[in-house]
Amino acid sequence: MARESYNDLLAFLAVTRERSFTRAAAQMGVSQSALSHTIRALEARLGVRLLTRTTRSVAPTEAGERLYNNLAPRFEEIDAGLAEVTELRDSPRGTIRITATDYAANSVLWPRLAPLIAQYPDIKVEIMTDYGLTDIVAERYDIGVRLGDQVAQDMIAVRIAADLRMVIVAAPSYLQAHPAPLKPEDLADHNCINLRLPTHGGCYPWELKNGKTELQVRVEGQLTFNSSYQMLEAALSGCGLAFIPQDLAAPHVAAGRLQWVLEDWFPTFPGLHLYYPSRRQSSRALALVIGALRHSEDS
Repeated sequence: MARESYNDLLAFLAVTRERSFTRAAAQMGVSQSALSHTIRALEARLGVRLLTRTTRSVAPTEAGERLYNNLAPRFEEIDAGLAEVTELRDSPRGTIRITATDYAANSVLWPRLAPLIAQYPDIKVEIMTDYGLTDIVAERYDIGVRLGDQVAQDMIAVRIAADLRMVIVAAPSYLQAHPAPLKPEDLADHNCINLRLPTHGGCYPWELKNGKTELQVRVEGQLTFNSSYQMLEAALSGCGLAFIPQDLAAPHVAAGRLQWVLEDWFPTFPGLHLYYPSRRQSSRALALVIGALRHSEDS
């Protein structure tokens, strides 16, 4: 294949990764029709169909899947090699893409990364917040941030926060109208504020622990969010019980705006960790970001 066809292969990788001509074209800065023509020409030269197109989706054929799996890692190695060369410059540069929950982004990432990006203007950081267990390799993130027990074993993990305690809270106004639950089973009689998990499509069961007794309680209520901060605001408004990180609730409990509920059942989880593929070559920009986020006892 002629070397000028390498751009066609990059186009194929983009469409396959995005599962969309529209998104891939926007990413590459070309028109959708031009990108479609490029893929058709590539298929014609190879003599095999690479993509199955419908009005709503794009998916690789068996041949396309095989080609993608062979090419993607090699182009990643080329990108890494080029990044190594650019790292010889005096100032580290590059874009670091991170996926994290909104709680992790607000409580840990932003406070620690703000001084870094001020010091290194050529480092760019992109933070996307969600509660799904994102495949950082498939979605082309440099770093994922999740609780320690959610990190896959084939990833390099770095602790960035102390262990996390989850709590149940409610506003005094809510508890005046609804007597506080005395045991986890009583949660069935309460208006509980749910957190929806996009990975599984369902709501997060409240994982409670009292000594050696552990329970997963599926709660019901009028409100469901995909953000801990929205859950906190709803609880402050007297809309029901919320299951949120302790450090979000503690200032409001101290001020009398919230009260602890079922305090004997508050669980503790392994703290937030950043993680990245073990085969990834670290750039100076990535190393600086990891260093800025790394947890210390003084954090």
